[in-house]
Amino acid sequence: MFKKLDKLIIKAFISPFAATFFIVLLVLIMQFFWLYIDDFVGKGIATGVIFEFILYQSAVLVPLALPLSVLLSSLMTFGNLGESFELVAIKSAGISLLRFMRPLFIVTAIISILAFLFANYVIPVANLKARTLLGDIVYAKPAFDLKEGVFYDKIPNFAIKIGKKEANDSVVRNVIIYEQGGTLQDNFIIAKSGIMRVSENKRFLEFNLKDGWRYQEKGNASGGNTNTEFYRISFKEFKKQFDLSTLGFNNRTADSLNKNNEKMFSMRQLRVALDSLEKEYATVKLRSGQDIFSQFNFAKLPDSILSKLNIAKKEQDTSVVSMSAIIPDSAKKNIDQNILATSNSLKSTAQAMDENLKGKERTIRNYKIEWHRKIVLSIACLVLFLIGAPLGAIIRKGGLGTPLIFAILFFMLFYFSSTIGEKFAKENTMTPFTGMWLATFVLVPVGVFLTWKAMRDSQLFNKEYYRKVGGFFRRITGRKVQSKF
Repeated sequence: MFKKLDKLIIKAFISPFAATFFIVLLVLIMQFFWLYIDDFVGKGIATGVIFEFILYQSAVLVPLALPLSVLLSSLMTFGNLGESFELVAIKSAGISLLRFMRPLFIVTAIISILAFLFANYVIPVANLKARTLLGDIVYAKPAFDLKEGVFYDKIPNFAIKIGKKEANDSVVRNVIIYEQGGTLQDNFIIAKSGIMRVSENKRFLEFNLKDGWRYQEKGNASGGNTNTEFYRISFKEFKKQFDLSTLGFNNRTADSLNKNNEKMFSMRQLRVALDSLEKEYATVKLRSGQDIFSQFNFAKLPDSILSKLNIAKKEQDTSVVSMSAIIPDSAKKNIDQNILATSNSLKSTAQAMDENLKGKERTIRNYKIEWHRKIVLSIACLVLFLIGAPLGAIIRKGGLGTPLIFAILFFMLFYFSSTIGEKFAKENTMTPFTGMWLATFVLVPVGVFLTWKAMRDSQLFNKEYYRKVGGFFRRITGRKVQSKF
């Protein structure tokens, strides 16, 4: 009976989980594209490149989509069973809620393990690919688009304007081409008509111009000579070629340029990097104190005057009372200036060393945060299941409406607490461990409380229960009021 019951609950969970996972992943991808839509439009990006980027970005968003999917699907599963009174029948047969939750807990644990492996081995590579590709797309120049009556200046050192394009977009009229060859060399080409076409490899734009003039200015700015010579040449036919390799999405950046970011490392790589960073930090901190101390002359050479002062102090020689009494008046001004210059230099050096140490501390914190992130997002599946399953058993509402509302509320609590914890960890207000596990610390007690209430058939979210309680208190209040009169 129990084996059949396990199969029943697992089958009831798998379908909502698969559906909600792909829906949530799609929503997260669309949200990402909404932020970067302006960087994708008008750059001549091939469809294959866009699908490649979607693939990488989908892999990056999987750890965020899995916890929400587990929460929503567990809510829907137990809500459907409660609404159809199957949950009541199972409890009446003597099967506890914890026993009923056990098969899904095992399934969620397997999902968490797979999520951890995915986050540790797949997501670093996907992050590297997605970040490199996004950088190429964002910094790519717009694709070639020549409009009538508007100067097109995206080609370096050129500006092109055409008066009219024919229906086939190849015959152009009233063409003006401005070329800047130097600070004193401005060249113009004006033609009545021509044929415009792009080469087969999409790299060159070719103009075959007819009936026009070429205006060319030549000069030499060396020696302060600003005199120029002006030439005007007429032509019946003239060919001009432009290099379009700088436009659109043509060149791909090597992945190795972003490989040193902590998001691109697995846990083993993070541990190795942390070990090196902590040793480097300790070395730099020790060396910083030594470098500051070595700038004082008394640290390098024995100070005979100081020895005399110590001897005089031991012998209680009142003729030598202080350092200033020994220094001649003629040298005091130079000494004061040297002291001021040395103190300012030490202050600048100390500030630079402090910023260097703070930067290394910040890098170490970021690496520790990323190390904990891979575990936290996996454990989040289990934590949110411990909230979703008992909550569904309490509200006893199936479908997508009510479970979706509760899922969004608890996921927002998880997301905001994890974001705040990460922010505090980066600002060194909390340790990386405390900051990254803050959401878990907040939600685990909530899950334990909901499980305890569900095991006792709590009326926590039953509005009829609160109506009855309210009516009971109203009746008590009314009787007390009547008794006074």
